[in-house]
Amino acid sequence: MLSLGDSGPEVSELQSRLLRIPDVYTGGSVNGQYDQSLASAVARFQLWYGIRGDEDGVYGDDTRRDLESRT
Repeated sequence: MLSLGDSGPEVSELQSRLLRIPDVYTGGSVNGQYDQSLASAVARFQLWYGIRGDEDGVYGDDTRRDLESRT
């Protein structure tokens, strides 16, 4: 699980994957920092694709499975 304040290579991978989904993380950077911009992008992805089971903006198991299947 990744959330606001986390950092490292797993966050960079998340950022890279979100950049492949149109209009979810537009203009976002791959810097390894789970900031408010990334949390908003994760929440947007969850909303747009109907992902339930993780808190809004938190990259948990349900969100990870869905994002990995799309990228």
